[in-house]
Amino acid sequence: MSALFSKPLSVLNVGLASFADAIEGRGGAATRLEWAPPANGDPKVGTALARLVNHPAVEKANAAAADRYLAAQPRLAGIGVAREVLPGMGERMLLHAGPPVPWARMCGPMRGAIVGAMLYEGWADSAERASAMAAAGDVAFAPCHHHAAVGPMSGIISPSMPVWMVANPTHGNRAFSNLNEGLGKVLRFGANSSEVLDRLKWMERTLAPVLRAGLEILGEVELKPLMAQALHMGDEVHNRNAAASSLLLKRLVPALLKSKAAPADAAAAIEFIAGNDHFFLNISMAACKAMLDAAHGVAGSSVVTAMARNGVEFGIRVSGLGERWFTAPAPLVNGLYFPGYTIKDAAPDLGDSAITETAGVGGFAMAAAPAIVKFVGGTAQDALANTLAMTHITLRRNGAFTLPALDFAGTPACIDARRVVDTGILPVINTGIAHKEPGVGQIGAGVTRAPLACFAQAVTALGAGVKD
Repeated sequence: MSALFSKPLSVLNVGLASFADAIEGRGGAATRLEWAPPANGDPKVGTALARLVNHPAVEKANAAAADRYLAAQPRLAGIGVAREVLPGMGERMLLHAGPPVPWARMCGPMRGAIVGAMLYEGWADSAERASAMAAAGDVAFAPCHHHAAVGPMSGIISPSMPVWMVANPTHGNRAFSNLNEGLGKVLRFGANSSEVLDRLKWMERTLAPVLRAGLEILGEVELKPLMAQALHMGDEVHNRNAAASSLLLKRLVPALLKSKAAPADAAAAIEFIAGNDHFFLNISMAACKAMLDAAHGVAGSSVVTAMARNGVEFGIRVSGLGERWFTAPAPLVNGLYFPGYTIKDAAPDLGDSAITETAGVGGFAMAAAPAIVKFVGGTAQDALANTLAMTHITLRRNGAFTLPALDFAGTPACIDARRVVDTGILPVINTGIAHKEPGVGQIGAGVTRAPLACFAQAVTALGAGVKD
C-alpha cells in the first residue's frame, strides 16, 4: 500500500487511518497486510519524500508538466540527415542510447554498433582500427537524449544516417530517431558485418529518399491518432508494432505511387517496410520523446520525462531536475530466449525505447496487446495486471490512448517519482534482449523493471530543493 498517498493499491485498499485499524485489529475480520516502508526504510529518502508529498509547489508543477504532456501533438514531419537536423550533432560524433557512458565501460553490443557506425561512415577501414580510434578518443560520444533524439537498443546515430523528424507544434519542440533496420543481425544489437553495412547504405541512399518523396506528397502525419488506432488493434507500440507499421504503410503507399521516386526504388521500400513489423517503433519513440520533452523543465515537478539504458546503467530524468541523470546498474532481463541462449548470454538492459513506457505506452499499455506475451513471456492476465499496477505510480490517464480491455480507459501516464518511491511499485518495461558479445544480435525478449535507486536519488534531490 501507499504509505503517504491516499491513492489505494491493489494489494489492500487502505489509507493511513485504516492502516492503523488493521494494525490494532479493528474493523472486523483479520486482514493480511503487505507493507514496506518507502525506499526500503532509507531515512534520508523518506524525509525527502515526506517534504514533497502534497507540497503545493510540487502539485502545481506536476499539473503543469502533465498538462504539457497531454497537450502535445506529435506529427511526422519528414526525413532528415542527422548531421544537418540534430541540434549540436558534430561531424565526428556518435550518439548512443541511455545516460552518458565512456568507451571503456560500454557493453559489448554498444561497442559492436559503434565499430559498425565508424565503418559505415568510412572513418576506419577495419573493425580493429575502429576500436583503436574509439579507445583513443578520436570520436566523440554523447547520449541521443542530449540531442533531442532516441535510438533503440544500442541507439547509435551517426552523422550520415537518415532520421525521422517529429514535430510538436503545440510547444514548438522536435524529436528525432534513426530508421528501423528490421530484426536479426542489425546494428542496434551490435552486429557490424558487411550485410549490416550494406543495408544501412541502402537505407541512406534508397529508402530515405523514397520516404522523403512520399512524405512530400502525403504531408505531415498526426501520430497520436495512428498510435491510438494501433492500440485498438493489438499493439502497445514498443515491442509490438504490427498494426502501427501497417497503418503507416497504408498511408504511405498511395503517396509513394504519386511521388517522383523511381518505381523500382518505391517497390523495394514498400517491400522492406511490409516485411518489418518493427518499422514503426522508431517513430513511436520519437513521438513519445516529443511529448515528454514538452513536459520537461518545469521547476519543482517530480514527473519522470525519460527512462533510458546503455547496457551498463539505467537512468532517468525528472522534469524539475534539469539535465541531470539519476542512475543505477542496468538489470538483466528475464524473458523468452531464442533456442540455444539463456540469461547467462544476455547483456544488461539496453536502449532508449523505454521512452515509450515513460510516455504511458509500451509496458504501460500491455492490456491492449495480450499477444505480446508470446514475445516477452508471461500470460495475458500478466499483461493486464502490469497496466493496472502502473495506475498507482502515475498522475494521469491519457484519454488519447485508450485501452479496450479496460473499458476504453486511458493509459496510465506521467510517472511520479514520489509515488514510485512511496509504493515500491517499479515501472514495467518490455524489451528486446541483446547478446552480451558484439555481433551476435538479438537473443530474446522479456519484461523488466526500472531500478528503485534511480527514483530514490531523484526524490532526494528534489526534496533538497523545495521550500517548506
